[in-house]
Amino acid sequence: MDKRIITVAPTGAWPTKANNPNVPMTPKEIAEDVYQSYQAGAAIAHLHMRDADGKGTMSKDLFSETVALIKEKCDIVINLTTSGDLNATDETRQEHLKLIKPELASYDCGSMNWMHSGLFINHPKFLEALAVTMRENGVKPEIEIFDAGMVYNAFYYQKMGFLQGPLHYQFVLGAAGGTAATVENLVYLKNLIPEGSTWSAFGIGKGHVPIMLAALAMGGHVRVGMEDNVLFSPNVLADSNAQFVVRAANLIRESGFEVASPDDARNILGLKGVN
Repeated sequence: MDKRIITVAPTGAWPTKANNPNVPMTPKEIAEDVYQSYQAGAAIAHLHMRDADGKGTMSKDLFSETVALIKEKCDIVINLTTSGDLNATDETRQEHLKLIKPELASYDCGSMNWMHSGLFINHPKFLEALAVTMRENGVKPEIEIFDAGMVYNAFYYQKMGFLQGPLHYQFVLGAAGGTAATVENLVYLKNLIPEGSTWSAFGIGKGHVPIMLAALAMGGHVRVGMEDNVLFSPNVLADSNAQFVVRAANLIRESGFEVASPDDARNILGLKGVN
C-alpha cells in the first residue's frame, strides 16, 4: 500500500499565544505536543525554538533540551530548522546540527523578501557551507522551496557536488513574498523536480487544505501544524497540533493510502535512523 508521510510543524518562529493560546513555546510544551502528534500519526517533527520572550531563536541548548525530551517519549524523525531567527549568524544557524546530528534539517534554497517587512538571506556561501555541515554530520537536507528559482538553485548545488541526490523537496506555498498557495502552482513546481525525488507540500493559512488534498492526489507527502496555521477552520482556533495530524491521517486513509510510521519515513527518505 502507498504510504504517505505526515510532518508536524508545531511552533515555527512567528505565531504566539496571542495568536492561539495552544501554540507550544517551551521545550516541555513542544515535546508533549510532538508526542501527541506522533500518537496521531505524525512521522516527522519539524522543530523551531522560542526564547523567553517567545521570539524565534537558534539556541543550540534549547534545541538539545527539546530533542532529548522528545526522544524520551517516541522515535519520531527529528527535522530541525536552520532559519528560526532572521538575525542569526551563519554559524549559529548550523551549531545545533553539529551538536544534535538530526536525521533531517531544512535547507532554504535561496533568498527572498520575507512577509513584506524584511529579508530572508541564504547567501550562496552559506548554502555551500550548510551542505558540507549536513553531509559531515549525516543530516539529510530538506530542500525548502518558496519559489521556482529555488528549485533551480538546488539543481546547481547538486551539480556542483554540495547536495547529493535523490533530493527531498518541501514546497512552501503561501508565504508572503513567495509563491501563492494554489494547486496550479503546486503542479508547476512538482513537475520541475527530477523523477525519483521525494517531496512534500503545505499551504499557509487558507491554502492549507487545498494544498494537502492536491499533494496527496499527486503522490506527495504533507506537512501540518501551527507553524503554518493557527486556525483549524475559518474562525476556529486549533486546539492542538495533533488535531491537524488527525485530519491529515484521516484524509490519507480515506484516499486509500497508509499513514507512514517513523520507520516508514526513514525508508522512504533514505535516512540514517535514530542516533
